[in-house]
This record gives sequence, structure tokens and C-alpha cells, in this order.
Amino acid sequence: MATIRLCDMFVDNGGSGLIAFHGQSGDIMMQGATEKTTQTIFNKINDYGFDMGGAGPAVRTGMSCVGAARCEMSNTNEQAAHRRLVNAFLDDMHRPALPYKMKFKVSGCANDCMNSIERSDFAVIGTWRDGIKINQDAWKAMVADKGMDYVIDNITSRCPTQCMKIEADTSITIDNKNCVKCMHCLNATSPLAHNYVKDASEGAILATGDDKGVTICMGGKRTLKIGDLFGTVVVPFMKLETENDYEVIEELAGEVIDFFAENALEHERTGEMIERIKSDRSHVVL
Repeated sequence: MATIRLCDMFVDNGGSGLIAFHGQSGDIMMQGATEKTTQTIFNKINDYGFDMGGAGPAVRTGMSCVGAARCEMSNTNEQAAHRRLVNAFLDDMHRPALPYKMKFKVSGCANDCMNSIERSDFAVIGTWRDGIKINQDAWKAMVADKGMDYVIDNITSRCPTQCMKIEADTSITIDNKNCVKCMHCLNATSPLAHNYVKDASEGAILATGDDKGVTICMGGKRTLKIGDLFGTVVVPFMKLETENDYEVIEELAGEVIDFFAENALEHERTGEMIERIKSDRSHVVL
């Protein structure tokens, strides 16, 4: 019903009636809108009870993956982190006062379905710091079915740190100290891809560990002044479970925004700011 109301209101105010939901930015795009009725549309959406997101040189509308709601790879409460960051910085979304845009994104694992590492200034990535859990019976069943060549070619040989080893009895061992949590082995053995687990209570063939938390990366962005940048890890691991944990991440995000506001140049993202001040510390306000 909310979508129908938006379309009807849009037609009544000079629009085409077509709307598009944009996954990368979390926007509802109203196609065919004109400048003449923009404020009227804005007011109507507010009347419906929707809170308009950020635009311009401001904190932009945050995004998170669907996470634990339907994904077995989730390592944190994505929606709780997302909501905490949005609520904490609503004023910075509604009142543009930054050198350029600032984006928060939350992904539940390093598969990063939100493209947080590539496209956000402050990326929260779910991870774990204990060992990958192994269902050896299910692993052996997969090896027996697919064959050793398939398993080596498509799983173990593609481990970026070569930390996986197949034993003589076809069981698998993982050197977790060298595991970089790239997610490939978990994806390749996902219950969605293979049916070697007889009962859901047995768990997946390979699964994330139990000591879960998040990694914080900064500086990701698309092409602007100096080309694309991946986010750089600034916090390798932190728990995100208690109220105190959420206060810590909120405080860190606030410090990042303040630093960006004081040190970035106009039309410069955090990644470009970091690259620039690495060679010229005189611009840094501590």
C-alpha cells in the first residue's frame, strides 16, 4: 500500500508514476520528477511518515545487507548496527555541512553483499576470530561425490593463503592462524550449493566460528579524484554485542565524521583525504 500511495502522489504532482528501488544507495528514485514540484513531493513523503535520507555534502542514508534474517554467513546483527549509526547521525543527514558525502554500510561477512569495502567511507564487516567449524562427515561425503580433483581445483587450491589440507582419509584441516576469512571455502560448500548435510542440526560442511564480531574499514569509494579505492582496515576486530559495544562504534563513527569535516577538502571523500594527508601532515587537525 505504501508503494501505491507513493506512485499515486507522484502522478498527482507532475511525475510519471514510475519509481525504482536502488539497491546500491538505498534510494527510492522517482522517475520523471521536475524541479517545480520537488518540495511538494518532499512534504508529502514526510506527511506519510517517511524520514527523508541524506543528500549532498552530508552523511548519506546508511545501508545493510539482509544478514541473519536469511543468510547463514551472518556474523553480527547487521540491522542493529545500521540503525544505531542512522539514529546517531540523523542531523548530519538532514543538514549538509561536510566537505562531501560520507557513507556508512554494514555487511554481515566478507562476501560484502553491500559492497561496503568498495563504496563506503565507513564499512562495518562481520567476521569471526576463532576457527572455521568443520563437519567432517559432510565434507567426506562431498569429496566422495564430487571427486578429489573437483575439490582441489575448486576449493582447496583457491584458498589465497593455502591454509587448507586434505588428509589421507579425505578429512580436511585448516590452519586458522593463516585464514584470511575470504569466504570462498564457505561459499563453495554452502548448504545452498550442496546437499550433503542430512539434518539442519548438523550444520553446514564448513561454517563461520563462534567468536563473532566486526572489522571496521575506512576510505572505500568509486572513481572521483584519484580513482577507485578499497577501504583500509582500521579496526581488525571488535565485539558488537552489548550496549557498550554499540556506544564504542558510535563514538568511533562520530570521531571519523568530525575528522573528515575538519580535514577534507571540498568534493573529497575520506579515502582521498587519507591519501593526501599521508604526504602532507600540516593539514591534519588533531
